[in-house]
Amino acid sequence: MKVKVRNGDSLWYYSRLFAIPLQFIIDSNRNVNANSMQIGQEIKIPGFILSSYQIKQGDTLWKLARQRNLTADALTLINPNVNPANLRIGSTILLPSRVTNPIVNAKREYDYSSMLDDIKKLSEIYPFMINASVGRSVLGSPIPELRIGKGPKNVHINGSFHANEWITTAVIMKFINEYLLALTNMATIRGFYMDPFYYETTLSIVPMVNPDGVDLVLNGPPNQEPYNKNVVEINKGSLAFKNWKANIRGVDLNNQYPAKWEIEKERKEPKAPAPRDYPGDAPLTEPEAKAMAELTKSRNFSRVLAFHTQGEEIYWGYEGFEPAVSELIVNEFARVSGYKAVRYVDSHAGFKDWFIQEWKKPGFTIELGEGVNPLPLNQFDEIYEESLGIFLASMYM
Repeated sequence: MKVKVRNGDSLWYYSRLFAIPLQFIIDSNRNVNANSMQIGQEIKIPGFILSSYQIKQGDTLWKLARQRNLTADALTLINPNVNPANLRIGSTILLPSRVTNPIVNAKREYDYSSMLDDIKKLSEIYPFMINASVGRSVLGSPIPELRIGKGPKNVHINGSFHANEWITTAVIMKFINEYLLALTNMATIRGFYMDPFYYETTLSIVPMVNPDGVDLVLNGPPNQEPYNKNVVEINKGSLAFKNWKANIRGVDLNNQYPAKWEIEKERKEPKAPAPRDYPGDAPLTEPEAKAMAELTKSRNFSRVLAFHTQGEEIYWGYEGFEPAVSELIVNEFARVSGYKAVRYVDSHAGFKDWFIQEWKKPGFTIELGEGVNPLPLNQFDEIYEESLGIFLASMYM
């Protein structure tokens, strides 16, 4: 929601007027100098939307404001050309409504366009959330990164490295929406008020690392050539792509990192592009993997969490490079989720492996749910409840 500055207005006054913490308003207006606002300047107010309303017999601004738990001046601010003493029946004004329900519909086949639509809506309602791009996929699709918070603890979360694990994106997007809702409504999630988390933690979230692959699994081959033809050839002529894990070029993005990559290259059965497991001709050849590497190099992440499916396990070690605190953190993750903590597996070249190797900080691969990928949507609610504790613990641990 946007308002226009009047003489004497301040961000502090808007905070009081709409019962939104001042910091969220400041962070929603990063290009605004709070000490020198100009009359008529637009200011974004998070957590609200505007809707049209037709004046009825007996309406007053005071009455309409009280129905929304606001002051009459909130409505005057939004409707500067309306005379409060002379509301004409049948005329139209704008009314603010506090957003109190989720707008993300995550329990569905969640493709790239679904994610982009939801990110756009969330960005409009919660402009203190930064929406940026870390790079582009093979087909040129921007790979969004969402940032929330301003704390010294930098926590990175990602999903859908693997195409047929798209449910991880849906789970992450639902959490983002719940977190933003709790922040702007000063509400709790599992008994925790979220406001302190905002000041203690900066969340970096890449909900869908592999957009081309996710769309291939859910929507079929792309129109672009040579990729339309190539994916069918790689898939041995089949148009059923539900088992596809790789990116659109048939490279497994979670086998692309320089953490003993040569071992994976030698022992992996596919020696050419394939629906899964092919590590490529060299580390970081794929734009999606490269974008994630550059993002990680540019930030001082305290820890990283890569969400995958399936197995209800959390992998947390790599070649002895993991710090001692990783065990404390993973034990809390296991406690709140019911998942099993596994220190070592015979695997290399993953994003988590590379992060631990290079930065000697906590890194986790979290395998959500159980069954055969892609996991069915009837598991979504259970998976979300299991992962919710991990999301929260990643910020308070």
